[in-house]
Amino acid sequence: MEAIENMKTRRSIRKFKPDAVPQELMDKIIEAGLYAPSGMNKQSPIIIAVTDRKMRDEISEMNREIGGWQEGFDPFYGAPAILIVLANKECRTAVYDGSLTMGNLMLAAHNFGLGSCWIHRAKEEFESDKGKAILKKLGINGEYEGIGHCALGYADEEPKEHIIAENRVYHIK
Repeated sequence: MEAIENMKTRRSIRKFKPDAVPQELMDKIIEAGLYAPSGMNKQSPIIIAVTDRKMRDEISEMNREIGGWQEGFDPFYGAPAILIVLANKECRTAVYDGSLTMGNLMLAAHNFGLGSCWIHRAKEEFESDKGKAILKKLGINGEYEGIGHCALGYADEEPKEHIIAENRVYHIK
């Protein structure tokens, strides 16, 4: 039942404190992401953990440009850590597998008292020359599709109330 309560209470955070996330928590959250189900257990997703401020800001700027926001806007909302999920394009279930990985990362972060937010545009980032250069520098070979960024850190805001919309479940009996 604790897992269900964790799912019910997790919310996206859009304002983070600058405090660093302890490495032991990062490792546990990453481990949770690696345990996400994947089609035929191919385990196509990979996770890039970014805590280096210069690299984090460079990726944030790429994301801002793709999103079309004004200069100075941080699409990662000040999060000190970013977990980037990519999945091998050769796997037919890559996007689904990566999405499950993102879900596990966010639920694990909440479990450990951290805030998170799924930030899009990783696909466009890692299709760009800059994104491909980052992968090459890390020694990541193959064709990977960016699935999302898990902005991660200590929340500097109260989570918003969650209201379940109507007409989302239909039964066939």
